[in-house]
This record gives sequence, C-alpha cells and structure tokens, in this order.
Amino acid sequence: MKEAGPAGDAIRERQGWMRTLAMASGQELEAAWKAWTPRPTVEAVRGPEEGLVMVRSRIDAAGARFNLGEATVTRATMRLHGGPLTTDVVGSAYVLGSDREHARLAAIFDGLLTDKDQRPRVMAEVIEPLQSAQDERDAASRIDARSTLVDFFTVAREHE
Repeated sequence: MKEAGPAGDAIRERQGWMRTLAMASGQELEAAWKAWTPRPTVEAVRGPEEGLVMVRSRIDAAGARFNLGEATVTRATMRLHGGPLTTDVVGSAYVLGSDREHARLAAIFDGLLTDKDQRPRVMAEVIEPLQSAQDERDAASRIDARSTLVDFFTVAREHE
C-alpha cells in the first residue's frame, strides 16, 4: 500500500533523487562533488561495501514470484557535518554493480538532500542536470530500440 499525503510525497521525492543518483555514472557524481564548495566533513558509518541481492520477478502482474538471479550491489551510509551544514545529516545509497566510490558519493549527496537548507542547491546543481542527461540517454535509447521494431503483418489484420 502506498503512503498518502505529505509522507507519501516525501517518499516519492526521495525515491526520485535516489534513482537519479543511482543511475548516474560515477564520473558524473565525482565531477559534481569536486565542484561542490564548501564541502562538509564526511565520515563513513557503513561501507561502502559490496554484496549480492536476489532479483525476483513475476510471469505477469499477478503471476507467482520466482527467483530470477542474483545482482551485485554496493551500499554506503555516510555522516556529514560542518561546512555548510548546521546539523549532522546521514545519507545512504544502494547502487547496482561494484563501484564503491559511486555508492559513497550517492550517499553523500543523499545526506545533503536531507538537509532542508542544502536541498534546493543540490537539486539545481546536481540532480536536475543529472536527470536531464539521463532523459536524453533514455530518449536516444528509445529511438534506437524503436528503429528495430518489426511490424508483423498478420492474416487477422488483413481483414480489418
């Protein structure tokens, strides 16, 4: 069941920026972090560390679940304090693959996004540019996939 109201909105907003951070490349996050000033002090709470998760799927929307296979993920939890922050914040991230620096930087930006004073700046300088770049890549991918579409002529269509 999905959350309704302000709590649900906050969850969806965080899911959006976490998706953007997870889908960005490690190089994009590294460039954004290098440009970030002033930087808070960063301490690792957990990780970054790699592990496996079981990927589950369904035959269709209502079908029985089955184990599709395993995927490598990297997680990190970072505590940030000082610099532009007035209070300590904690950020967490899980990213597909084994790029530890990517997970660490995603957790750092997640922490900055949890600070109400820093959120507008992070959204404008990091999340929105990353989302625009991802939208462009997705559009190019859709165009590429569409170019391989085969429209099978069927007997049933012949009589329509």
